Amino acid sequence: MSNSNPKTPNNLDRRRFLITGGLAAAAFALGGASTGLRASGESRRVPIPQFTVQPLEYPVDSLEPHIDATTMEIHHGRHYTGYVNRLNAALEQAQVRGPASLPKLLGDLQAIPETVRTAVRNNGGGAYNHEIFWRVLSPDGGGDPPGELARAIDRDFGSIAAFRSAFSAAAGGVFGSGWAWVCTDRDGSLFITSTPNQDSPVMHGAVERTGTPICGLDVWEHAYYLHYQNRRSDYIAAFWNLVDWGNIAQFYRDATAE
Repeated sequence: MSNSNPKTPNNLDRRRFLITGGLAAAAFALGGASTGLRASGESRRVPIPQFTVQPLEYPVDSLEPHIDATTMEIHHGRHYTGYVNRLNAALEQAQVRGPASLPKLLGDLQAIPETVRTAVRNNGGGAYNHEIFWRVLSPDGGGDPPGELARAIDRDFGSIAAFRSAFSAAAGGVFGSGWAWVCTDRDGSLFITSTPNQDSPVMHGAVERTGTPICGLDVWEHAYYLHYQNRRSDYIAAFWNLVDWGNIAQFYRDATAE
């Protein structure tokens, strides 16, 4: 005798419920948590982000004598390009469907499947960090920061000279490979920090202090060793001749406008 109560599910309804629930859980594990997606069909419509290699805005030999052309060719064409390619491969492998923004992707690493989380952290950080680095260098760089940024530096560090000294000390104090950063905090104030390896200040839960980076200096040996060998301090001193204060000031305006 069949069940005549329409509110009581039959065996077929139960099987359908279990199958649908399993598909939804799988979609959540593959990235729904990081994007707010609630259904597997909706998840499939969100593309897997693909990041591209950003070209340099200046010739590779234009930073000489401070950074040589061969170093720039290897640094941009091999190291940075490799980070971008490996990041894309990791996202494809795990079918990660999430934000097509490196800061947002790196800011929620716990939402990345564990099988590729380390690869995304290392290679995504390498891609994002270098995209900032290329833009804070210029063959026409050097000098002092402009008005609004200069006032913020004076406010938070006391003087431009004190700021340069603190940043140089942070870069020189990185043990092994890593980065020195100038970042904006949530209240718009500036702070200096450093990160190991390819970690970035946007990585919540992965670095000591998070913030929005407006200037970064790469102190991995591949950034300077051909020209400076073990003289990192000379490389850091040369960096101040290349600093693009115009781009850094724009990064600062963007960060404080958010």
